[in-house]
Amino acid sequence: MSPKIQPRRRGLRIIVWSCVAVLVVAAGLLGVVLWQNSYDMDEQRVSIRHSGHTLKGVLATPKDGRERHGLVVYVHGDGPLDATHDDGYKPLWEANAKAGYASLAWDKPGVAGAPGDWLDQSMGDRADEAAAAISWARARPDIDGDRIGLWGASQAGWVLPKIASKVSVRFVIAVSPAINWLRQGRYHLLAELRADGASAARTEAEIARSDTTRRLLARRATFGEYVEAMGGEAGGMTAGRWVFISKNYTADATRDLRALRGIPVLLTLAGHDNNVDTADTERVYREVLDTGGALTVKRYPDATHSLLKQSIEESDLNTTLTALFSPRSLFADGFLEDQPRFLKALGRGSGTALPHTRPMS
Repeated sequence: MSPKIQPRRRGLRIIVWSCVAVLVVAAGLLGVVLWQNSYDMDEQRVSIRHSGHTLKGVLATPKDGRERHGLVVYVHGDGPLDATHDDGYKPLWEANAKAGYASLAWDKPGVAGAPGDWLDQSMGDRADEAAAAISWARARPDIDGDRIGLWGASQAGWVLPKIASKVSVRFVIAVSPAINWLRQGRYHLLAELRADGASAARTEAEIARSDTTRRLLARRATFGEYVEAMGGEAGGMTAGRWVFISKNYTADATRDLRALRGIPVLLTLAGHDNNVDTADTERVYREVLDTGGALTVKRYPDATHSLLKQSIEESDLNTTLTALFSPRSLFADGFLEDQPRFLKALGRGSGTALPHTRPMS
């Protein structure tokens, strides 16, 4: 054999086996991703009629062989969210399934092909939508109509009590809910400025811009007037978003929370929440719901507004990799375990308190 050909063949074998090794590793990683993103529950697409439109939803049910299950109805926070929140809800739905509860959510209007536009909605519109979904669920033979409750995050804090004033619900899980739209907006602005290390001059300028926006909203200014007042710079604001804010900026949950009196409520708060003043939220919830011992407050010191671990959320790369290879690990320690524990406790009477919480006396 020619001495020139032998090294050439060796090099070819190295290349081939290197490619094989890469393919094996890639297949293994793909297998881990698929396994980690498979959940112990059944999912089905459903359609719900509401006000001449169709809500496109997903119903996730336990694989426990029971004919009927309780139901957790999910109410989205802000933004153009689909039924599964880009699969972010699925670890929570799996936890609900372990407690014997189904989960239901739907695409916001205008999202994932759903009709309408979520930016046209008021908080009352969103409550009507959820009430229709609950009525639809109560008519199903596989849902126990006496065990239907609500789960809602962030902006849903203004929607949850409105729903409870329209239809009967068995429980409410409120995750990072705000109380007052304007107070929340100012808290969020200042928290973000602090996190950015903003100078005093920039902070003063941003507050002045925010105050101008509030005055424009109060006199029902148009989007064009807003842009003009901002010196021709929309700053990320769109015409649709301006309409949405104009409809909802006076939202305040304080009075509406009375509809939750006597209903078991799990209030979930994060230790690193730059969106919502959790101290204000807890104060109001305790003041309004201080009756019957039905309020349970659970804090997660290492969590952000979205109840993800702060160490993960502060890095986009960490968030992406964890979502792919270990999505249940995204959430703050104990978060996925505490919610099914709360649901299971509902069947044992009034004792809904979780460990390390301070329920109302």
